[in-house]
Amino acid sequence: MNITPGPLLGQIKYPADLRKFSKEQLHQVCEELRQYIIDVVSVHGGHFGASLGVVELTTALHYVFNTPYDQLVWDVGHQAYGHKILTGRREVFHTNRKYKGISGFPKRDESPYDTFGVGHSSTSISAALGMAIASQRKGEHDRQHIAVIGDGAMTAGMAFEALNHAGVANANVLIILNDNCMSIDPNVGALKEYLTDITTSHTYNKLRDDVWHLLGKLPVGKRFTREMASKLEASLKGMVSSSSNIFESFKLRYFGPIDGHNIMKLVDTLQDLKDIPGPKLLHIVTTKGKGYALAEQDQTTWHAPGLFDKITGEIFKKPVTTPQPPKYQDVFGHTIIELAEQNDKIMGITPAMPSGSSLKFMMEKMPDRAIDVGICEQHAVTLSAGLATQGMRVFCNIYSSFMQRAYDQVVHDVAIQQLPVIFCLDRAGLVGDDGPTHHGAYDIAYMRCIPNLVVSAPMNEEELRNLMYTAQLPDNQAPFVIRYPRGQGVMADWRQPFREIKIGTGRKIRDGKDIAILSIGHPGNFVAEACKELLADGLQPAHYDMRFVKPLDTAMLHEVFQRFNKVITVEDAALPGGFGSAILEFMAMNGYQAEVRMLGIPDRIIEHGKPEELHRECGYDAPAIAAGVRAMLKSKITVIME
Repeated sequence: MNITPGPLLGQIKYPADLRKFSKEQLHQVCEELRQYIIDVVSVHGGHFGASLGVVELTTALHYVFNTPYDQLVWDVGHQAYGHKILTGRREVFHTNRKYKGISGFPKRDESPYDTFGVGHSSTSISAALGMAIASQRKGEHDRQHIAVIGDGAMTAGMAFEALNHAGVANANVLIILNDNCMSIDPNVGALKEYLTDITTSHTYNKLRDDVWHLLGKLPVGKRFTREMASKLEASLKGMVSSSSNIFESFKLRYFGPIDGHNIMKLVDTLQDLKDIPGPKLLHIVTTKGKGYALAEQDQTTWHAPGLFDKITGEIFKKPVTTPQPPKYQDVFGHTIIELAEQNDKIMGITPAMPSGSSLKFMMEKMPDRAIDVGICEQHAVTLSAGLATQGMRVFCNIYSSFMQRAYDQVVHDVAIQQLPVIFCLDRAGLVGDDGPTHHGAYDIAYMRCIPNLVVSAPMNEEELRNLMYTAQLPDNQAPFVIRYPRGQGVMADWRQPFREIKIGTGRKIRDGKDIAILSIGHPGNFVAEACKELLADGLQPAHYDMRFVKPLDTAMLHEVFQRFNKVITVEDAALPGGFGSAILEFMAMNGYQAEVRMLGIPDRIIEHGKPEELHRECGYDAPAIAAGVRAMLKSKITVIME
C-alpha cells in the first residue's frame, strides 16, 4: 500500500529540510507527521501511542538543534517513529520492525541521527552525559546533548544515578522529562505522585513562570553577567522554598512544566535553553496517543495495537475457527491466582509489566498480593528476596532480557542466601519484532552457572503450570527459574489438575534407535514436528524433553549416551554456555564419546523479525531439525555449533 505524506512532510528528508520552514508552519508539519504515523502503523503495525505523544517535541528538537552534530538520545525508543521519519527513513518506514527492515528502536548503525542504541529503559541520561563530557574534553563547547526520558523510565535507579552525576559534572546536557503518567501500563510510585503535584500546583507554577520571565528580561552583558543572573535566580528560588524541587536538589536547573503539545512554546523554550550552559532539565507534559482519540482513552491497549482500521479504530485479529491455545503469559497469570487461592503465602512481583506478564489478573483479583514496582528490576529481585526471608513464596515475573539488569541481585541477594524466590522469565528465546534488545537469548547461560539455582523450561502450557506448582511446594526451598517464550503455546486444553514434577527429571517423548534429540522448553514442539517428517522417511529418532537445565536428569543422560552415538540438542537460547554446552560437559565428565550437533541461537546478534523467520534463520525450526538429523546420520563430525 502506497502511503503519501502531506505536502510539507513530503519535502522533508532530513532535519535541514525541516529548518527551512517558518516557525508558523511547524503546526502543519506536526499534523502531517502525526497522520503519517497513523497511516503507516495502522497498516504495517508497530508501537503507536508513544510516538504520537511526542510529535511536537520531536519536530521542535530537530528544528531548534543542529542534529546530528547536536546529539539527541531517546530513552527506550518506543517514541522515536517521528524521529526516524524526519531523519532520512520516511521512504523505508513501512519496513519498521519487519524482517530485514529498519529497527523499531534507535540504532547506531542505522543512522548517524541515532546517537545511541536503546530498547531498555533509563539509559538516556547516562549516555547523553557521557557524550557531553567527551565533547567537553574535545573542546566542542558549542555542541548540545539532549536526553529525552519518560516519567516511567525516570523511576529506575539508573536514571537517578545519572542525575546524581549530571548535577556535579557541569557538562552541557539537557534532560527533557516527558511526563505522560504512562510507560506501557500506568506509572506507579511516589515519583508519579510528585510529578502530579508539580503539574497541578498553581502557586508553584506561577512563581516559576514569574522567575523565568523576569530573568528573560534582564540584560546579560558586561554589567550584568550570567553569574549574577544565576545568583539572582537562586535568590528568587528562595521565594518558592516551600515548594522545593527534587531535580534542583540534584543541582539541575529545572524549567517547566510546560505543554508538550504547544509547538510554538516548545521551540521558544528550547531556543532559550540552548543559551544556558551546564546541566538542566525541562519538564514537559504530554498525552500518550495524542491526536488519535482511542489511543488517548486506552493508552495501554494502543501502546502497540497491531493492525487496525484508522477510521473506525477496529483492531484486526485473525479469525478463529477452532479453539486456540492461550499465550504462555496468560497461563502464568491464571495459574498464579489458582495457586494463591491454595497457598496464602504466594505473592507476585513485576517491574512495570503487569499487562505484558499477565500479573494484571492477580492485581485485579488480589491487589494486596501482587505488586508493580515500576521499571526497577533490581529492586524487584531484592524486594522478592526480602519477602522470602519472612516465609513468602514470591513469583518474580521479569522478561528474560530485563532480568539481565538485575543479575547481581540474583547472585548476591537470592542465590548466596538460598532464598526460595521463583523467577518466571517471560519472553525467553527469540521474541520477534522487538529485536536484539528484547531477545531472551542468554538466560540459560547466565543462570545455570549460579550455585543453588534450579533452572527449568516447560515444553507446553501444562508443563508451565506444573513447574509453577512444583516451585512453590513447601519442600522446595531452592531459588527456582522457569523460562518460557512469548506468545501462544500449543495446548488448547491446558487447564489440567496440578501435578508435581520431580526436580531434575526429564521425560521421554518418543523412543527411537537412529539418533537422540534432546530439547529444552518450547522448541521440543519443533522437534515433535520434525520427528513426524523423519518417521515418514523411515527414520527412528528418539526425543527427550529434558525440562531442567539445572540439575540435569543424569539418569536419562546416561541412558542416552549408552544407547546413542549421535545426539542433537535443541534450545531457543544462545549456544555458548547454554543447554547444549551443559550436555557436552556431562558427556566429557562421564567419559562418553558421541557425535553431537547443537542447534540454537548462534554466537552473534540476531536482528528483528517474526519468530518463525528468526528460528529458520538460526536453523532450529522443524525443517532445520529434520535436515540436521539427516545430515547427522551421514556425518562423522564430532561437534557442530549451528
